[in-house]
Amino acid sequence: MYKVKSYQYSIALAVCLAVAGCKTPAPEAAVTTSTPVPESFGATAQTQDANNNTAALNWKDYFKDQNLVELIDAALKNNQELNITLQEIEIAKNDIRVKKGLLLPTAGLRAGAGVEKVGRYTSQGAGDATTEIKPGVETPDPLGDFTIAAYANWEVDIWKKLRNSKKAALNRYLATVEGKNFVITNLIAEVADSYYELLALDNQLDIVKQTIKLQTNALEIVKVQKQAARATELGVKKFEAEVLTSQSLEFEILQKIKENENKINFLLGRYPQEIKRTNSTNFLSLLPAAVSSGIPSQLLQNRPDVKQAELELVAAKLDVKVARAEFYPSLDITAAIGVQAFKPSYLFTMPESLLYSLAGDLVAPLINRNAIKAEFASANARQIQALYNYDRTVLNAYLEVSNQMSKIENLQKGYDLKSKQVDALNTSIDVSNDLFKSARVDYFEVLMTQRDALEAKLELIDTKKEQLNAAVHVYRDLGGGWK
Repeated sequence: MYKVKSYQYSIALAVCLAVAGCKTPAPEAAVTTSTPVPESFGATAQTQDANNNTAALNWKDYFKDQNLVELIDAALKNNQELNITLQEIEIAKNDIRVKKGLLLPTAGLRAGAGVEKVGRYTSQGAGDATTEIKPGVETPDPLGDFTIAAYANWEVDIWKKLRNSKKAALNRYLATVEGKNFVITNLIAEVADSYYELLALDNQLDIVKQTIKLQTNALEIVKVQKQAARATELGVKKFEAEVLTSQSLEFEILQKIKENENKINFLLGRYPQEIKRTNSTNFLSLLPAAVSSGIPSQLLQNRPDVKQAELELVAAKLDVKVARAEFYPSLDITAAIGVQAFKPSYLFTMPESLLYSLAGDLVAPLINRNAIKAEFASANARQIQALYNYDRTVLNAYLEVSNQMSKIENLQKGYDLKSKQVDALNTSIDVSNDLFKSARVDYFEVLMTQRDALEAKLELIDTKKEQLNAAVHVYRDLGGGWK
């Protein structure tokens, strides 16, 4: 009577413990929710047409310089960083195969051989000594054991733990694909940046050489004037110093050109060689590509980094479901079939040597719940982290486009003013030279005029380079280049 009640109480206790083991904590919500993207970039209405977005253009149509197109094409084929990213995609793809394999039963073949010698004065030894394997044949001592069997094991995915794990791996694979697209977009922009930098340096080198020639002519005039007692040795030395300064600047630019060429070669995955490029005399006449920003919400579809962050967020949410499923009981089914005998010649004696088994185990976690809770908390924290990362990526994408659109407009105004300044200084050089020849101004005014003109011309080239780079950057920031 008491044994029956004790058995019943044990069953009730086991059920209660199982129910307690199945209770799972709820996922925590993020402190903040995603803020909707603004409806405009704050630029002119003409640039914000949903049907007119520069990101939709193929990069070969966006960049008109054939030399630049050839460089970008070579970079997309040979760049090491891009090739490394492609291997990351392969790794993520294989991870999907691993997760998919967990959904299927595990099966295999096993063959084994062994021998066992037990003591005579043991329960097993005494039993074997008095037992006949077959009529007239005693149990061998030692006893052999030969087995050939097939086995299978399958975890039934009753809580979708394995399926969610596979979906998470799939989303991470897609995220790596978007990561590759992001690398492509940035690689195209970096090659274009370096190319325009190279053109600007070529143009600056031409300006410096022209200035050196102009300064050298002025130096000769000062020397003649000194001989005629119309100038002093101080004026001669000042002009010599100015020429030497410009010659030193020439070699600095040559070094920058070399470094920039090597940077482009590195992006192209090749050893140093000359970079084929447009004639530098046409640099100031280059016009930045026309840009249409579309509307901000299109960034969610066009920007690879935004899409990557979104897919990683989806994967993190699935990881929470997988971690939560660890609290539930798991159902494992095992099976085996084969032959077993103490002698190889008896292996295929049927049905005596036949073996088979089939079992199902329902296991619920009880003792190790703290470890499961910790893993669930970590998965939940990673989910919230992924949400914040997504919000940050969207915000950064919006701000980058807004900055570049504003920069394009302001650079154009600055370039127009800088061009007028250069024209005025070019005229002042001619005027100062004429006045200097007639001794109506001293050498200091000529020097300062030439120095100001050189600085203004170099700044004008920098402004043009920034204009071209801004057009490259807004194309990148809008999500163009990878399609």
